[in-house]
Amino acid sequence: MSDSDGALLNNAMVSEEAIYTRRVLRFTLGIGLAVAISAIWAWPLAFIVPVFVAKFLVDRQEPTVQTVYELLISMICTIGLAWIVSFGPTQYPMVLLPLIAMMMLWGYYLFSDPRWNFFATIFIVATLLLPYMSLLQPGAAILVGVGLSFSGVVAVSIFALLHALLPDLSPNREQLASAAQSHDERTHEAFRALIIAFPVICFFYFLEISGALLTMIFIAILSLQAAGAKSIKVSLFLLITNGIGGALAIVFYNMLTIVPELPFYIGMSMLAALLFGQKIYANPEKAPLYAGILSALLVVVGSTASSTDKDVAVNFYLRILQLFLVGVYMIFASFYLESRDWKFLKKRNSL
Repeated sequence: MSDSDGALLNNAMVSEEAIYTRRVLRFTLGIGLAVAISAIWAWPLAFIVPVFVAKFLVDRQEPTVQTVYELLISMICTIGLAWIVSFGPTQYPMVLLPLIAMMMLWGYYLFSDPRWNFFATIFIVATLLLPYMSLLQPGAAILVGVGLSFSGVVAVSIFALLHALLPDLSPNREQLASAAQSHDERTHEAFRALIIAFPVICFFYFLEISGALLTMIFIAILSLQAAGAKSIKVSLFLLITNGIGGALAIVFYNMLTIVPELPFYIGMSMLAALLFGQKIYANPEKAPLYAGILSALLVVVGSTASSTDKDVAVNFYLRILQLFLVGVYMIFASFYLESRDWKFLKKRNSL
């Protein structure tokens, strides 16, 4: 090997290391900033901001026009849905639930397209939360809808700011490809996701169980990941990630009870982001595992930290129990679907 070849090889190695370091640093600072802003201002659903920021930083190399477009469309849909459910459709469950099912099906279908993944995430969360909030507390849907939209705005702003301060060093620019699956495959998985999630959604709606919002968020988002051909294995994976995330959340929460200070909370969040960011960017094939654990940690701790209830400790452990029950339900529902011989659940091969 000549000296010039060795120099090129060293430069390439340094470049890869620099790209990795820059991404981990950006991820750590982004989560820390998101936690700080959501904890200081604490608007409705502010605790979702760190999850959205983590999703952007892992899934998107840099902000694009498509990112802003997805955000604007999701804001319009969220506010529009909040306005609609505030005028009484929640009083007619036999009309409301089929409409929710149709919107969930559309959201799941869009979720499998990388160009619409973020919009679909917000849309599914809004579809479940807003009618349910209007059912429990008439008039609250608008407040929650605005909070969810504002969380999206803050997340995109943090994402853009971090890339402006620490632009990605990779020479390969991101190109959002179209969905890799065919129309039939995407429709198939959307129906499977709906069948997994919708029964428990109906259960909560009919019984009007308070405190079920976090459970529904987890079921709605995670059900798509458990809808593929290896859904039982994926459900076991989700149970593991939720379990580890819940265990880490218990450690995190108990440390916060010892030092209940905002700087400590932000520092702990950044430490978690640093550790998981290193794993995510060093092992891209295992990124969903580490991202799932971190998301569970951020949601449970963030929702507890923003709670104004007197029984904060009790509600925290109830959220941990919800995480575990979501994983168990996913395994049960996936096993049930795979043991059925329903023709409409079989994938059709495209010609």
